[in-house]
Amino acid sequence: MTRGKETDFEVIDLQDYLKLAGLVGTGGEAKFLIQAGEVRLNGEVEIRRRKKIRRGDLVRLDGREHVVDF
Repeated sequence: MTRGKETDFEVIDLQDYLKLAGLVGTGGEAKFLIQAGEVRLNGEVEIRRRKKIRRGDLVRLDGREHVVDF
């Protein structure tokens, strides 16, 4: 692995993480919640479904904070 380059194993799309972590039931639900501004990433509202997130990032949804791990 080249230092400074991200591989597919180091990042995941926000919408995919919400599904993987069981925070939503469907991709459609993830899309709706993200685009409605209901999801915070590292303290900021995130409205991009395909925003790349990493292990250790903080996702907040429904008043609960989740440390990203996949």
